[in-house]
Amino acid sequence: MAHALAIDHTRVVRMPEIHYARSGDVAVAYQVVGEGRPDIVFVRAIAGDLLSTWEQPLLVRQLDVFASCGRLLMLDKRGTGLSDRVRQVQAAETAMDDIRAVMDAANSERAVLWTGTFSTGIGALFAATYPDRCSGLVLFDPRAKGTRSTDYPWAETDEEWRERLAGVRAGWGERWFLEKLAREWAPERADDDGFRDWFVWHMRRSLSPGAAMTSFCAAMELDVRDILATVRVPTLVFPRPVMPEAGYYVAERIKGAQVVELPEFGGVYTWADDGAHEAAMEATKKFVSGLDERAETSRVLATVLFTDIVGSTELMSRMGDSSWRDLLQRHHAAVRRELSRYRGRELDTAGDGFFAAFDGPARAVHAATAIRDSLRALEIQVRVGIHVGECEVSDDKLTGVAVSIGARIATLAGPGEILVSRTVKDLVAGSGLVLEDRGEHHLKGVADPWHVFSVD
Repeated sequence: MAHALAIDHTRVVRMPEIHYARSGDVAVAYQVVGEGRPDIVFVRAIAGDLLSTWEQPLLVRQLDVFASCGRLLMLDKRGTGLSDRVRQVQAAETAMDDIRAVMDAANSERAVLWTGTFSTGIGALFAATYPDRCSGLVLFDPRAKGTRSTDYPWAETDEEWRERLAGVRAGWGERWFLEKLAREWAPERADDDGFRDWFVWHMRRSLSPGAAMTSFCAAMELDVRDILATVRVPTLVFPRPVMPEAGYYVAERIKGAQVVELPEFGGVYTWADDGAHEAAMEATKKFVSGLDERAETSRVLATVLFTDIVGSTELMSRMGDSSWRDLLQRHHAAVRRELSRYRGRELDTAGDGFFAAFDGPARAVHAATAIRDSLRALEIQVRVGIHVGECEVSDDKLTGVAVSIGARIATLAGPGEILVSRTVKDLVAGSGLVLEDRGEHHLKGVADPWHVFSVD
């Protein structure tokens, strides 16, 4: 027999207004609740729908606490709820773009990010990349890696992911499947017929079957282990009681992170359990009230890109000074055009090479590919190296070991080749880029060997 969700229309009338922020070509739905400082951006795990969110009193009580601390910004990530749908798995940096777009649209200069489970990696990446926009970070049940490995044994195995994705493909949207998911994610409330009805409709409105597949695939491919140490903003970690080791793994790698243990509960939602909700919200209020919004850092996570013309000395000798200068001007124009197109920032130009920075590794790789391809018309081959790491910012310039690593990786590349570090590979998961293993290499001036990959 079909079930119908009884909607409280008085709640709908009081629902905060829906707004849209433009993130590239994608419209991202968001709401603003409350007022005052600081701003709190609530980034939900996988699913999200702004409309049906307000039909669940248990979840609304959590939003009320957030709004009591300042001004709450809540969004439907691209591909979910009222935001534009997407056809492909999205790289983590696109989620960062969406958060930034919502903050800009709401005139939010800095905000506390409150994130859960599979969105915690996005939160950590945002905080490391934009410390000037993030005054604090809250991570509930943080996941540093989506798939289990010998050095990260708390994630699902490849086989478990295959079973999960097969189930999503076969059952997403069907009542039997979503009620089973409700028992897994909120066992405390799963015997409540009203809660299960809400959960089924909330998930249906959050994600279409195709969108659910892309969201779970993005969670599976997540890996932010290498960037945790670059998070410099105040951080609060809530380990999940049934698997606290994963939370402590993250907290130990973020300098100065606070850890608050929650009372035992079985699901993945703090708001679905009274004890967990009360403990998490009290700790959140204390954490937010103690933040210094004026705190600044001179270190940021950045993607660095280096290019170099292959055989430039021979070219210059063969062409002569005048022709070489003309070719070099055309080369510079082509490189700068692609840097601008992919939001790269030119930091230095030395002879026939460029040093540029990006706020996302996938954009840097796409820019490198476009640069390489556009220079073929000029009969120029370039080598490119890309790395992501923590950099020191001084007079709008970037310095540090990460910069040296990026430059050294570029020297390993052959004609027309784009080489990236393992950190880049981990962070572009979900972007559709194909990378081939080029093994470990010892880089001049760098102690440990670095694993590099070639962009296909």
